[in-house]
Amino acid sequence: MVLVLVGVAFFVLLERKVLGYIQIRKGPNKVSFLGLLQPFSDAIKLFTKENILPMFSNFIPYYFSPVFNLFLSLIIWIVIPYFSNMFIYMLGLMFFLCCASLNVYTIMIAGWSSNSNYALLGGLRSVAQTISYEVSLFLILLSFIVLSGSYYLIDFYYFQFFCWYFVIFFPLCLCLFSSFLADTNRTPFDFAEGESELVSGFNVEYSSGGFILIFLGEYSMILFMSLLSCILFFGCDLFSLFFYIKMIFLSFLFIWVRGTLPRFRYDKLMYLAWKCYLPLSLNYLIFFVGFKLLIVSLFIYWIKIS
Repeated sequence: MVLVLVGVAFFVLLERKVLGYIQIRKGPNKVSFLGLLQPFSDAIKLFTKENILPMFSNFIPYYFSPVFNLFLSLIIWIVIPYFSNMFIYMLGLMFFLCCASLNVYTIMIAGWSSNSNYALLGGLRSVAQTISYEVSLFLILLSFIVLSGSYYLIDFYYFQFFCWYFVIFFPLCLCLFSSFLADTNRTPFDFAEGESELVSGFNVEYSSGGFILIFLGEYSMILFMSLLSCILFFGCDLFSLFFYIKMIFLSFLFIWVRGTLPRFRYDKLMYLAWKCYLPLSLNYLIFFVGFKLLIVSLFIYWIKIS
C-alpha cells in the first residue's frame, strides 16, 4: 500500500510534466532536482490546509465517502497475480468488477452529501455514466474470460506466452481501454468533475484531507487500470522489466489522452456506449463462445477417433 501511494505521488509528477510539455511549458521543476520533491511538498501543503466543513452537508456520509473511496482503490490491488504461493486469489477479475462497481457509490454519496447543486449534478452524471459503460465493460471482459476459461490473472500469463491478446482482440482492447478511461473519470469522460461546467463537480466542497483522499483514490485506480490492461493485453510476467515499461507506457496514454482530447458531450458517451461498444462486445462474445465450443468438440472427436 505504501509503494502504491508513493507510485501515485510520482505518477502525478509525471502527469504534470507531460501535460506541461504537451502545452509547450516546463511543468514543475523548482522543488529540488527536476521537481522530484514536488509531490511531497504538495502533500504537505494539502494536509496542513484548514479542513472546511460545509454547514448544510450530511456530516457522516460526507466525511466517510473519501475514506471508503481510497479503501476500495487500495484493496483492489490484492488481485495482482503473484507467482509465489504466499497469496493466491482465484477470482481476481470478479473481485475487480465488484470493486469497480462499488467505486461509483462513493462518488454519488460524496456529491449528494455535500448538499451543493454542482456536487449533486456531478454525482448524478457519474451514476448515469456508470450504467452506460459498465455493461459493455463486463461483456468485453467476459470475452477474455471465455477464451482463457479462468478468472485467475496468472492464467493470462500462460495463455499469452506465444501471442499477446492485443493481436487477437485489437478492437476490443481499444474499447476496454476507453472504458477504463470512463471508469477512472478521466478526460474525455470526466463528466463527474467537469471543471468547465460543474466547478470540479462532486468534490467541489472538499478541501485538505478529504480532497487528497479522493485524489489518491482516483490516481491509484489509474495505476491499477494500467496494470490490469497490461496483464490482459500484453501478458503478465511480473519478474520482467519489460512488463513495467509496458505498464508505464499505458499510464502515459492516460495522460496523453487528457492533454490531447477535449471532453465529450454527455449524450455522446451514452451513444458511444450503447450503440457502438455494446453491439461490438456482444458480437465478439458470441464469436469467441462459438470458437471455444468448436475447439472443444474437435478435441472430443479427436479423442474418440484415437
